Amino acid sequence: MTQKSNIEELAVFGGASLFAIPKSTSNLVQPDFAKFMGYSKLFFDQHHYTNNGPNVKLLEQRLAAFHQTEYCVTFCNGFWAIALAISALALEGKTEIVMPSLTYRRMADIAAWVNLKPHFCEMEQSTLAMSAATVRPCINEKTALILAAHPIVNCCDVDGLVALAEERNIPLLFDSVESVYESTASGKVGGFGNAEIFSLHASKLLNGFEGGYITTNNADLARKLALMRGFGFAGMDNIVVPGGMNAKLNEIHASMALASLDDVEEQVRLNSQRYRTYKISLALIPGIRLLEFDERYRSGYKNIVIELLDEWPLSRKDTIDILNAEKVLVRAYYSPPLHHRPMAYPHVPGDLPLTDRLAEGYLNLPCGHLVSTDDIADIVEMLRFISVNANRISDRLHQNGAT
Repeated sequence: MTQKSNIEELAVFGGASLFAIPKSTSNLVQPDFAKFMGYSKLFFDQHHYTNNGPNVKLLEQRLAAFHQTEYCVTFCNGFWAIALAISALALEGKTEIVMPSLTYRRMADIAAWVNLKPHFCEMEQSTLAMSAATVRPCINEKTALILAAHPIVNCCDVDGLVALAEERNIPLLFDSVESVYESTASGKVGGFGNAEIFSLHASKLLNGFEGGYITTNNADLARKLALMRGFGFAGMDNIVVPGGMNAKLNEIHASMALASLDDVEEQVRLNSQRYRTYKISLALIPGIRLLEFDERYRSGYKNIVIELLDEWPLSRKDTIDILNAEKVLVRAYYSPPLHHRPMAYPHVPGDLPLTDRLAEGYLNLPCGHLVSTDDIADIVEMLRFISVNANRISDRLHQNGAT
């Protein structure tokens, strides 16, 4: 692969892109095909393609064991898993859900769909996540639920949030879609709070094509969620739980997720190699700080996030535009934050200065199954080239009206 020798060769100025195939921030892991076909044969031979078939049951058993929880309930995707979990846990008669603003772009929409009003809390600069200290000021007599989202590198204040929820007698739901493999000082992610939510989307650590699941140690909640994903039916024409829908995971998606789960240790090993390659090479470039994984605890090393420091010579937007043109598909970290997105539904407006500042400075770098360590070396070299030639690049972008 040929690196740039002068700024005229940059793709943003009409040159050839660094990569022929885009390098994305999605995991896109491809499990062993033979394993996938082997699992698929289980449901095919039984002619049981959906409605809690053999692979869904096996997947739920294995995921519960993986997360060291009593129960796991699978869903067609993480979106509806979140929606139904919120609906199942929210305190009756209460109207607000406390959540971070620096998180999944549709999270506030999901809350509104279940008739709750998003109440956005501030973040901690050290973790890019909410904590008990930032949540406490948002709790009031209207609070129905705390939705605690882990950041995409490391974990949020699990112990503090659990203690706060217990103190105030408020249900606590963790959004753990980026923390499948992670552990904290108190144990493995999956068994904290009332329940935890995970995704089986192709972009995540475990690829089920699409899908999601919830882990919990509460038998009544697990039963309620299992009923809700199947219209609330408990037998023919017998709806026992209102508010249900068709949110069942099908068998072929479960087969893919099982094959991915079989390969997860090897995937984490390769992710660790990618992370360490980034860590060594990015340390040589001024103005960039890698968000490091807390290696006191178990981590999946899936996501790569950097902070552009004050000495980085270009704006984040210009940096993204230049790299995207090279088919290095970096993206802004959770930007814009949710409290700045247009919302046509009730929410609690708030002044979140730290969230605003944090939303301006971070980038997700390419990672996952389709990014090699050689690719990473080329990406970092491109960042070095941009840094060295930043003044001329900025002048040219301004002249071209590209910014």
